[in-house]
Amino acid sequence: MPHDLTLKAMNAAHRVWMALAPGRGGWHVGTMPVLELTTKGRRSGNLHRVLLTSPVQLGGTFVVVASRGGDDRPPAWLLNLQADPRVQIRLGDGPPRPARARVATADQRGELWPRVTSAYRGYARYQSRTTREIPLVLVEPEASA
Repeated sequence: MPHDLTLKAMNAAHRVWMALAPGRGGWHVGTMPVLELTTKGRRSGNLHRVLLTSPVQLGGTFVVVASRGGDDRPPAWLLNLQADPRVQIRLGDGPPRPARARVATADQRGELWPRVTSAYRGYARYQSRTTREIPLVLVEPEASA
């Protein structure tokens, strides 16, 4: 399974790509939009940013997959948002926006999982690598004031 340093290096490389081609690259992987999710560390209280793809969108809600490449351990960002669901998201070159994140219910996951794996078959491979059920997270932007 991916090592923490590998995942951080992939995220850093993605950020470099986006910086080298502002407004042109990095905010989509195939047909999936990329969002920057900012969570508050559950232990440190520090802000942590991660780039995630959203294989399915439900209106303005983004579905992200807490796969960690099929590792048996969940990603830190999932644990952080479970401790504090108030997050920020950024899309493209836009400003960060407040949002709420929550793990999909079993019924929601059952409905969404086929759509997720249809958008990117790799998620099915990730699920086959682990005994944990990979959670789907719904990220809902808060209404602008």
